[in-house]
Amino acid sequence: MSVSQFTAAVKRMVQGQIPALWLRGEVVGLKPHPKGHWYFSLREGEAQVRCAMWRTYTQRAGKPPKDGTEVFVLARADFYEAKGDFQLSITRMLPTAGVGAAQRELERVKEALQRDGLFDPARKRRLPELACTIAVVTSLAGAALHDIVTVVRKRWPCCRLLVIDARVQGEGAVEALVAALRLVNRLSGVDLCIVGRGGGGREDLAAFNAEAVCRALAAVHVPTISAVGHETDVSLTDLVADYRAPTPSAAAEAAVADRLEVRRQLDDLAARLASGLSGRTRLADERLGRTADRLYAAVTDTVRRDRTRLERLAAQLDALSPLRILDRGYAVPVDPDGHVLKRRDEFAPGAPFTLRVADGTVAARVEPAP
Repeated sequence: MSVSQFTAAVKRMVQGQIPALWLRGEVVGLKPHPKGHWYFSLREGEAQVRCAMWRTYTQRAGKPPKDGTEVFVLARADFYEAKGDFQLSITRMLPTAGVGAAQRELERVKEALQRDGLFDPARKRRLPELACTIAVVTSLAGAALHDIVTVVRKRWPCCRLLVIDARVQGEGAVEALVAALRLVNRLSGVDLCIVGRGGGGREDLAAFNAEAVCRALAAVHVPTISAVGHETDVSLTDLVADYRAPTPSAAAEAAVADRLEVRRQLDDLAARLASGLSGRTRLADERLGRTADRLYAAVTDTVRRDRTRLERLAAQLDALSPLRILDRGYAVPVDPDGHVLKRRDEFAPGAPFTLRVADGTVAARVEPAP
């Protein structure tokens, strides 16, 4: 048989053996199609099956139910030959009185965390402005890690990333995430912690709604960022973390600074600093100039006063100078040793001496009295 013949045979067998049935289960991962169709899964416990509800029937069903809503559906078994997928074709959907088990557990955990204050905005810590070491709790195989690394390398290449591998969905994911978050507290030098994963259905993100994971995240010693799923997905870890990022890429942008923006701020700061120093230097120069002018004026005034006083004293000294007396016709006798002869007994007969007059000296000698 060819593949198409085989899938056609399977479809005939499925449709022929299973009649239309009313089923009860929780709606999971409902995605309305632009043409009006609904694609989702119907889950009960650990079992689930894919469903499709065409526009003809969705128009009568009203608004799409939220994830976790428990419903009754009238379903017919179908086989999608193009992809070889088994699915249910839904013709009617009726809500039940309550919500599903998963939704009830989610509400219980949310109420417990709310009661213990883990959603309180007052306990939210500010993210560091320049984180140097960031712990990333996610799966090494997921796309979230690639997005975080790409953004960090572009914005702040010097940042160090410590990646802690953990399962993010399926069996063992809760235990793995709790262990990874506890490990963050044992690492030294960590400035920030990012926990998250890429998008997925509600069941794929279930681990991030687990109470143990939320409490482990709240116990991390450094500020935390939760980036779970796409922008429209909101998990309980988003409410517990210090910062909720809509995507892993947005988490990386919030975690590290932008080097181009930091460089611009530094350039702006340098320009303001240079302008401030230039202004202060100009002001100091003006003050120094005014001080120099005042000092020059003070020194000039002092010199002028001292010069006037000196000239006055010089005039007085000159007036008292013996040379001025000589100008008036007097002479001064001086012996050969330069001593002025003042008394008569100092003039020995025949002794030579010098007469100092106004315009010079005259040689003289003492003559005996007649």
